[in-house]
Amino acid sequence: MSNAVKKTGVKKVVLAYSGGLDTSAIIPWLKETYDDCEIIAFCADVGQGEEELVGLTEKALASGASECHIVDLKEEFVADYIYPTIATGAIYEGTYLLGTSMARPIIAKAQVEVARKVGADAVCHGCTGKGNDQVRFEGCFAALAPDLKVIAPWREWEMRSREDLLDYLAERDIKTSASATKIYSRDANAWHISHEGGELEDPWNEPSKGVWTLTVAPEDAPNEPEYVSLAIKNGRVTHVNDEALSPYAALMKLNDIAGKHGVGRIDITENRLVGMKSRGCYETPGGTVMFAGLRAIEELVLDKTSRTWREQIAGQMSHLVYDGRWFTPLCKSLIAASESLAESVNGDVVIKLYKGQATAVKKRSPNSLYSESFATFGEDDVYDQKHAEGFIRLYSLASRIRALNTK
Repeated sequence: MSNAVKKTGVKKVVLAYSGGLDTSAIIPWLKETYDDCEIIAFCADVGQGEEELVGLTEKALASGASECHIVDLKEEFVADYIYPTIATGAIYEGTYLLGTSMARPIIAKAQVEVARKVGADAVCHGCTGKGNDQVRFEGCFAALAPDLKVIAPWREWEMRSREDLLDYLAERDIKTSASATKIYSRDANAWHISHEGGELEDPWNEPSKGVWTLTVAPEDAPNEPEYVSLAIKNGRVTHVNDEALSPYAALMKLNDIAGKHGVGRIDITENRLVGMKSRGCYETPGGTVMFAGLRAIEELVLDKTSRTWREQIAGQMSHLVYDGRWFTPLCKSLIAASESLAESVNGDVVIKLYKGQATAVKKRSPNSLYSESFATFGEDDVYDQKHAEGFIRLYSLASRIRALNTK
């Protein structure tokens, strides 16, 4: 590449940098590909873990970047992206809690903000041409900064495998912690961690214990259940075990508690936006508990038609977030509708954690529509069962008329 004619037109580019294999190779590739181009590394701290950030700046500079900006987005990520999404009830294809998907818009937004700050004329990402993330990042760039050039090396360079990247770095004496024996592709943030590749590429293989990192195996979890209480206000978790916590702190506490009980594991073969299926194992311990709590309070306070509408919002929102359309009018509309419904989603819930399960066993709300006096199987003074006859006749009137017409 160093002997090839260099491209022009890009003077300063902000790279979404993780320090992993792909982005470690991208920095020298950009310098070799674009003439007189300055590379600014940008890393979003979305709760992937302090160990992922140690030495990151030094590594970026040693690889050829002129600067490295590490931006703390943890609280904003949970409060402004995760909480609004889970309030809608969005779950992709019935199982996936959208951990990677929810993080992309805030990362892309922060990357654009860094690009504006340093006066860059381009942004760059390390997403492959096979995945969803390229669409998510570039969809956000289009909505927030359509004037910036987008560079996607995996769609341009000749390297095609992990081994190619390792050889590329070795030839340039650039150190990396990656190796050919690290078989899993992982993405972590405060909400979850995903695992792909290796043995998981064959759906006939059961995931080995080496796959999982946040949760213990349910069969190895404690033999006694643990109970955790949540206070919920306007569809948001505000307290865990009677302790007032910020959204990020609440999630971290629940991750720790639920992970010990094997809660939050899924193994899914999902439909990627680009058309292919992929298999992933995801761990979302604290998020699974939050979902159980929100749905439990909703059961008390939402009437039948409101809950049906919330479920429709959830279906729309799951595809919107997965497909990378956060910065759109539709997203604003869905969140606004969800927030309207969530005004009554207030109360307390107790979740039982046991052997991989998170089950709501107690729930109460000042807005509850549940009335024991109406629902009881015992004698009551508030419900006249004779009224049901007229309701049923009207409810089934169309069927009755249709049947009469066929005689």
